[in-house]
Amino acid sequence: MDMMRAGRMVGLNEMVCEETEVWKPADGDLVVRTTYASICGSDLHVVCHGVMQNPLPCKHGFPGHEGIGEVLESHHPDFEPGDIVLTVPNTPVGTCFNEIQTLPAAYCLKMPDTDIPAAELLMAQQLGTVLWALRRQPVDVTGKTVAVMGQGSAGLFFTHLMRRAGAATVIASDLAPARMALSKEFGADHVIDNTDGALTAAVRDLTNGRGADFVIEAVGRAHTLAQSIDVVGFEGTMLWFGLPDTESPVPIDFNKFFRKRLSAFSYHGAQDEPALASFQAATDIITRGELDVSKVVSHVIDVEHIHDAFQLANDPGADDAVKVSLSFA
Repeated sequence: MDMMRAGRMVGLNEMVCEETEVWKPADGDLVVRTTYASICGSDLHVVCHGVMQNPLPCKHGFPGHEGIGEVLESHHPDFEPGDIVLTVPNTPVGTCFNEIQTLPAAYCLKMPDTDIPAAELLMAQQLGTVLWALRRQPVDVTGKTVAVMGQGSAGLFFTHLMRRAGAATVIASDLAPARMALSKEFGADHVIDNTDGALTAAVRDLTNGRGADFVIEAVGRAHTLAQSIDVVGFEGTMLWFGLPDTESPVPIDFNKFFRKRLSAFSYHGAQDEPALASFQAATDIITRGELDVSKVVSHVIDVEHIHDAFQLANDPGADDAVKVSLSFA
């Protein structure tokens, strides 16, 4: 195959599907026919909000970094044609919105033989990044109150893992009705519509004014990052997970941060972990049936309509969207 369909960012909030040449592989690369690629919240920040600016039009396939497909050609001894692989390139070099990905084998994880649909196996990418962040700096939540801001795929997975880790109370928030409706199925005790910052008062009411012991910001918006400092309690801990929606400095109330004796951490770069260990752990969780991700995959849209797919994913109230994926069938 010399030509392929490819998603391309040609302007702010403007994606198109074009036909272009397949990239030539180098030593150590795989050539992968993409089956599905998912739209991540960080992709929305790049395409719709102008974060991680690149010369326009961008390279084909960017910024896609959640993909699954079949190896067509291998230039690495650990893979062979026919292997089904999760493709997890770092966002700056991601080309998962290409029908044919040509990428280093180091960004590919061989999938097991399983009856789980590929569109669901693909959720191991997002789950892997969540596991990576939690494993880098473990927080003991046993018997504690956890607030998870955002109930997209990452937020839902955080909610599930906090419940499984023994949190006494899990409080989740979002704006989208479909995501909030799923939240209790993933382990939330209370689900708050955070319109106008309602989460802050709700957490105070639910904790007798103390605030949450551990707050996970899985939205990636400047205002929710700032709000997390209000939601967390004295000597609490925060995980700032979401990619910011701006490249400008994000103001926070450091005086409050200081006086509440807070701790905060942020991790990204699971794609550089040796042997892609967190993505492997995520794959194992899904294939063992420990987490049903089927309801997370709310929409699968043909890559020809990639612009519409981005508009849907970027509208929290639109058509019950939770996780929007692209099909290359």
